[in-house]
Amino acid sequence: MGRRRKGRVINGVFLLDKPLGESSNNVLQKVRAMYGAAKAGHTGALDPLASGMLPICLGEATKFSQFLLDADKTYEVTATLGIRTTTSDADGDVVSTLPVTSTEDEIRAACFKFLGASKQIPSMFSALKHEGKPLYWYARQGIEIERPARDITIFALDILRIDGVNVEMRVHCSKGTYIRSLVDDIGQLLGCGAYVSRLHRSQVAGYPSDKMMSLDTLQTLVDTYRIDKGCEHHPHIDPLLLPMDIPLYALSSTIASDEQINGVKVGMPFIANTIIPAQVDEGVVDVKAMALSKDGFEQVKVYDEAGNIYAVAELKEDGYLHPKRVVVYS
Repeated sequence: MGRRRKGRVINGVFLLDKPLGESSNNVLQKVRAMYGAAKAGHTGALDPLASGMLPICLGEATKFSQFLLDADKTYEVTATLGIRTTTSDADGDVVSTLPVTSTEDEIRAACFKFLGASKQIPSMFSALKHEGKPLYWYARQGIEIERPARDITIFALDILRIDGVNVEMRVHCSKGTYIRSLVDDIGQLLGCGAYVSRLHRSQVAGYPSDKMMSLDTLQTLVDTYRIDKGCEHHPHIDPLLLPMDIPLYALSSTIASDEQINGVKVGMPFIANTIIPAQVDEGVVDVKAMALSKDGFEQVKVYDEAGNIYAVAELKEDGYLHPKRVVVYS
């Protein structure tokens, strides 16, 4: 049996415009294969019925994928009123069909009631884990699991169009917000039910949407280079990657000396000369939460004097920065 090919070392974030009908893991593997990357991971799955921005981390960028999971997101969604389904989207079985008697003003008022902070009960068809299995696994067995309500925030909700029973909205929300649950809640408030008939993620944090690329376009670039150059590796697509530290936009930073960097590589704590606050829009309330670890310590990104990212460290009570996620350069 031949030795499995390891893949090449390539670090960065690719902004995929995920197509309809494909699972997030499937498109992840396709992007990984096109780059020939040794390591890859996506950041916040999109359902097969959803399209849009799916940041894919390659190489050492996978160590920072949690920060993308914690980022706020923007969706364009069409809610179809009058029908409720088991999954709150077009993939589920119809639970009820009721007439839509609400006026446009009443529909708008119902949608706007969900602006701001609230608690949301996740759908049974979400990927949240219970005893090691995602909730949708239990749902498909007909098992209902009690789910605690989660704190979410709807920063903005714009009604783009109301066309009969279809309500097109743009929703800017915090991490952990389930758009299917939001639409189902709106339908229940209106008394007629509702489900998601279209869902597109247009934004993750402040990442440039104009840098998104479809699988087909990426594949065309790969195929063209292969034909022209006869190469298996495709360095011409490497410039499409965003820097691997882009998920860390909400963190303060420090520049470490060469001696300190040598210590960081093996996890040694150090005292920073200066910590530079992050220059981030404070209007997005999740930014401060993203800058804290689960234990409540401030997280700081550590660079060398040449501007290379080497770690995310926690600033603890002892005044030392303790490296937690260390970048390994081959």
